[in-house]
Parts: sequence; C-alpha cells; structure tokens
Amino acid sequence: MATRGQPVINVYPVGNYSFGTKAPKLEKDANVNERLARLKSNYEKDGMRRSVEAILLVQEHNHPHVLLFQLGQSYFRLPGGRLRPGEDEVEGLRRKLSNNLAPPSTALQVVWDVGEVLSVFYRPNFDTAFYPYVPPHISRPKECRKLLVVQLPERCVFAVPKNMKLVAVPVFELYDNLPRYGPIISAVPAVLSRLRLNLQFVLPPPPPPMEQQQQGGQDGYGQHGQLEPQYPT
Repeated sequence: MATRGQPVINVYPVGNYSFGTKAPKLEKDANVNERLARLKSNYEKDGMRRSVEAILLVQEHNHPHVLLFQLGQSYFRLPGGRLRPGEDEVEGLRRKLSNNLAPPSTALQVVWDVGEVLSVFYRPNFDTAFYPYVPPHISRPKECRKLLVVQLPERCVFAVPKNMKLVAVPVFELYDNLPRYGPIISAVPAVLSRLRLNLQFVLPPPPPPMEQQQQGGQDGYGQHGQLEPQYPT
C-alpha cells in the first residue's frame, strides 16, 4: 500500500528492455553560444521557453537506474525537449519521447504513461544557469523546465538516434555528482525520494525482434541489444 501522498512507480529490470537505432537527430546549434542566441531570438518572438523532460526508471541489482542520453564522452541529458507555443505539457512530452525513443514500426510503439511533475527549474537569464525557484529580482524568467516521471511498461523496444547512446545510470552515481551531470540531473535522486519505487524482479518474455527496415539504403533500426547499466570508472 502506498504511503499517503507518495505515488507508486513500478520499476522493471533493465534486461526487460531492448533497443535499436534509427536516423540521427542533429543538434540545431554547433555550440553553447549559438544555443543561447537562438533562445534569445525565440524568447523575443514567443516569450518564455517551456521545456519538459522525462524521468524513466529501470532497476538492476535491486537499485533504481535513470535512463539518460549520452552524447560524446561527457554530455548527458534527460529525454525530452522544448514545447511548442500553447502545447500541453503531457502531450508535448509524449511527442518528444516518441521522436527520441520510439521505433518506426507502429507495432512496436510505446504508450507513454506520463505521471507527476517532480521538479521545476527556471533559467533567469540568457545563460546556462538554472535554479529550482525564480530569483527575487527576476520577473520574467527565460525558460521553465519541468521534470516529469514516466511509468515504463513491463517491457518495450527503444529506437535510439544513431548519434546518441542510451545509458542506465544508477541513482547513487547521480546523487550530488554536479561536476559530471550538472545541477538538474544530479538533483534527480532527491526528487525521486517522494515516490515509492516498487522494484520488480521477474523478467517477462523478451520483446519481439526488431524489424529490418531500409531508410535511404541504410538500416533504420535493424540491430538491437540490451541496455547496459553505466557505473562510475
């Protein structure tokens, strides 16, 4: 039975999930300065940027792990992204998750069960700093960034853009690890503490094999494998 005010999230073994690849998702900006310049331009046109990101959980060795995208050796981010003007947060996050992680095959599409908002961060200025509050001297923050928990199904297949890597990082590795993961991801363990994580241990049957698809003469997501937990080195 859940504790009053403590939502229950079922967390299934990492081995329940397999993944393939699909066409790469190219970054819109070559560097941070270009990203901030685009943020300013969009702010002048549309107002405050609204972003949503998903906390997706699996378990390994009786410990919860968070799914992150890894780009290069040292950049990690949660799945999600910018909402369109006027777009609903839940529907927008589902759209982003499908764009980032859903296989092209309609038979393998994931139903994204979006849950509660666990934390909200604000970008006061046109720089990289975020805070879990609006500073007193700021009347118009430039971005609002919300983290929502998403209940994964017992098993599913992910399709990851070829230029990204999907990793499962243990909560103990994220906690207070600001230098490696930044202030938002390193705060995820604290906000997870308000949930009752129901760790599941029985492996269901493996997901169906990935289909072979041709996209421009290249495999769309033909190869597939298992998610591998990432531990500190």
